[in-house]
Amino acid sequence: MDVRSEIVDASTESGPMAILHKRPEGDGAWPRVVMFHDGPGVRSATHRYAEELAAEGYDVAVPDLYHRHGRLIGFEPHERAADPSITERLWAMLGSLTDDGIQADLDATLATLGIGPSERLGTVGFCLGARAVYRTLMRRPEQFVVGTVSHPSFLVDGEADSPHLTAAGLRQPLFVGIGDADQVQSIELQQPFFDAVAPLDHVEVEIFPGADHGFSWPDAPTYDESAATRCFERTKALFGRHLTPSGR
Repeated sequence: MDVRSEIVDASTESGPMAILHKRPEGDGAWPRVVMFHDGPGVRSATHRYAEELAAEGYDVAVPDLYHRHGRLIGFEPHERAADPSITERLWAMLGSLTDDGIQADLDATLATLGIGPSERLGTVGFCLGARAVYRTLMRRPEQFVVGTVSHPSFLVDGEADSPHLTAAGLRQPLFVGIGDADQVQSIELQQPFFDAVAPLDHVEVEIFPGADHGFSWPDAPTYDESAATRCFERTKALFGRHLTPSGR
């Protein structure tokens, strides 16, 4: 399926924010999905995944969460390998993100694209985007009806509002894919969240032997084709089951 790609500018209290917007060609009504990017920011892998999902028949929006630092900041794996200082910069930008700020970016995305509260949406996220998916599902349970995450980060912390402390109340279907060789955010770190959702039949946690953090990205040194394919197939299956065309 051919895909139409554009970058739309949204207004936020922190200034303009770019939104990657990818959807099938034509004037049909397509189910809507919000995708939250990972630590390296918006880069070729972000575009590629959004395009692959759009080619499956989805209207995909990706807010640029680092817009407070510049427009569409993102670094390719070869750039990070060549310049170690980039990793320090990325950690600083990642540390500046807050749940409230990301949710404000989500609200701006929905408003800019004319997505009303009655539409049923899905959400997908990677690394830090996993936490954004969780916060979105809990904050907007009537609108965001399904979510999937891969190689999640920050589902457990030491704060009073850590996701794992409220995860037992999650109402929507959620798929989580994580590798047992994750060197960035290990299973052990996320285990309290997994324990909290274990009794929920609508939450599935799948562990991939040998897979490391960032296994979704074909251009990354930690790419794991089996894990990436499985997560994409589960995402398509869940979205296909729970989402319907927007009716635009």
